[in-house]
Amino acid sequence: MTDQIILNADPRERTGSNKARVIRKVDGMVPAIVYGDEKETINLKLKLNELTKAAENELFYTQVLLIKTGDEEEKVVLKELQKDPAKGKFLHADFQRVSRKTKLKVVIPVNFINEDECIGVREDGGVVAKAIREIEIMCLAGNIPESIDVDIENLNLGESIRLTEISLPEGSEIPGLTEETDQMVVSVNAPKAVEEDPIEEELEDGETSEGEDSSEGSSEEESATDESTEEDSAEES
Repeated sequence: MTDQIILNADPRERTGSNKARVIRKVDGMVPAIVYGDEKETINLKLKLNELTKAAENELFYTQVLLIKTGDEEEKVVLKELQKDPAKGKFLHADFQRVSRKTKLKVVIPVNFINEDECIGVREDGGVVAKAIREIEIMCLAGNIPESIDVDIENLNLGESIRLTEISLPEGSEIPGLTEETDQMVVSVNAPKAVEEDPIEEELEDGETSEGEDSSEGSSEEESATDESTEEDSAEES
């Protein structure tokens, strides 16, 4: 995987709660252990600022991490991260070793390909609606994909692709996926029609009507004035 998170560690000889407090307060580091894969458990300590920064990345909780201790490297996944409930500082971290055959749950981004060539968009002016942008899968640690590609070139207007229809890397699966839990991943929808503002239309109609009424009223007033003038002239005669 790209963007793999790397943690630099130092060996930790001191163990126990009192020694752990010294490591946190004096050394400014966080006690940690690495275990599993039928190997000996090792005690380490990590830099607090480095661990804090790594924990801000969502991949820290789901992907394979690399812990370096001098020339030694360990591929691990986070199993537990203890935090002070009051101060929010990390107190202890547990990591489990992984091998290429270890099965892990990881969150993988979805990569939509051939969007520009999508039939529903190109021929019918449809709009691509992406409902899911990442998927949690179960896969081997040595076979974690960079992304899950979803080809939408042959998707027509009104059609969609669901989780049960996408292709996963060999040996991978979506945990708990059934017909009942199936979800839409992407669809091609008809574009929304652009409607004119009905208020503006009413105002325009009103202005036109008022103009016509005003014109008609002026004509009637002029006619009445002409008739009145003719009557006054007849009386004088």
